[in-house]
Amino acid sequence: MGMAVLWGSPGSFLHVLLTLLICGQCAVAFSGAGQQETTCEANGSVYYVGEWYFLDSDHCTQCECTTDGSACARTECASLPAACIHVSHYPKDCCPICEKIGCEYGGEVYELGQHFQPSACHHCTCHSDGIAHCQVADCVPPPCVNPVYQKGICCPQCMDGPNCYVNASRTQVIPGGEPVWVDSCTKCRCHEEQDAGYWEGHRLAVCSHVRNCQPDEG
Repeated sequence: MGMAVLWGSPGSFLHVLLTLLICGQCAVAFSGAGQQETTCEANGSVYYVGEWYFLDSDHCTQCECTTDGSACARTECASLPAACIHVSHYPKDCCPICEKIGCEYGGEVYELGQHFQPSACHHCTCHSDGIAHCQVADCVPPPCVNPVYQKGICCPQCMDGPNCYVNASRTQVIPGGEPVWVDSCTKCRCHEEQDAGYWEGHRLAVCSHVRNCQPDEG
């Protein structure tokens, strides 16, 4: 009868010992004082073992309620795209969000791959790195000494056609092409070459003087 009571009685010492051996995880659930932790307190709320939650004070920190208390880890935010030009960070979100990708140039926003011309001489393209890559037009020297810049046109224009200075004083300008009598004894002519590179070094006319001639006064 004594043995029957030892094995069969739920309150017996041997029954408790066998229960602990069969359920190893149950033993871990007891604290040093012999009491099991079944809840965690955070954010002014109570969470049960196994529940996950984010801290109200830091939306990047997520915790799990365990039998040993709260186990927390902080989320690392991924880097935003290099071409992000509009970032939003909502109060309840951990990480900032890229709302728009493109390029910003001169206070204006451009889409990826978009071509634009901020000035008459600049041609730009919005690249995937978020930087506007621009090329500046290389203007050849105009074949005149009084070029004019016009709105919307990059390079200066010779409004009156090719011309040059009569001499080094650079006070008188004559048109290119036919010879011009600059006074009664002196005939000058601008260069005939239309190549701008040639003209750059020939801004002065080539002149010839009539021998033993005295220019008329007046």
